[in-house]
Amino acid sequence: MDKRSMEICVLSDIHLGTFGCHAKEVLNYLRSIQPKTLILNGDIIDIWQFSKRFFPASHMAVIKEIFNMASKGTKVIYITGNHDEALRKYADFEMGNILLTDKIVFEINGEKNWVFHGDVFDRTTKGSAKILAKLGGYGYDLLILINSISNWVRKLMGKENLSFSKKVKNSVKKAVSWIGNFEQTAAELAIENNYQYVICGHIHQPQQRVVTTEKGSVTYLNSGDWIENLTSLEYYDKAWNLYHYDPKQFEHVSSDKIRIVHLNNELNVLTDAVAFQVSF
Repeated sequence: MDKRSMEICVLSDIHLGTFGCHAKEVLNYLRSIQPKTLILNGDIIDIWQFSKRFFPASHMAVIKEIFNMASKGTKVIYITGNHDEALRKYADFEMGNILLTDKIVFEINGEKNWVFHGDVFDRTTKGSAKILAKLGGYGYDLLILINSISNWVRKLMGKENLSFSKKVKNSVKKAVSWIGNFEQTAAELAIENNYQYVICGHIHQPQQRVVTTEKGSVTYLNSGDWIENLTSLEYYDKAWNLYHYDPKQFEHVSSDKIRIVHLNNELNVLTDAVAFQVSF
């Protein structure tokens, strides 16, 4: 497969280390693109739910591919989220082509872009509510696992896939209202700071729309996630574009089992290292 070139690619909410993560699809996607800059906008490794008992080699393969891209010239910017907040104590650490930070502002073609994960607007990830948020994360992961089994059965029956979590979110008015408030708050702050684009993750809702207030307007972008939506943001031809993963485009891609098997030893090293960091 010929790699698609682009200026910038933004991925968020991959949640490596959870049952719901579509690591193989992420790997297929990363191997199909050649961005000058790769922005990982939070919740890439799910340290909240990290367990040495579950971190498949395919998840490790994603990490290795990101390092491989960096070694070949791609600038990798890892912006921390709430599920990987343990890394925030290393903010502004830079090694080669890899930068770890909490947020970035950059200008491209004369337009200012503000990129951050978005959990700063979420009170459920702070203080005592954080415990409930973590428990909710486990429940969400279980729901995704059950959903995957259900969709496997539905596929055998010739039926289309269903998303339980999407149905729950869309049926709960508070959830719909919270998402709207999240987007509006991000947009208003961006307008006040004279940014033309504000780019978030966190809420697992891919979006691209213009928000206008009495003070001005801004384009709000959300890269979505790789649990349900399998989306990213791509900047090319002087414009941002919302990408949706299409499995049909990757049907010819081999599973690459041999390479994944060889990652097992590296996986053990990584899990031990992350477990050590979490313990502190």
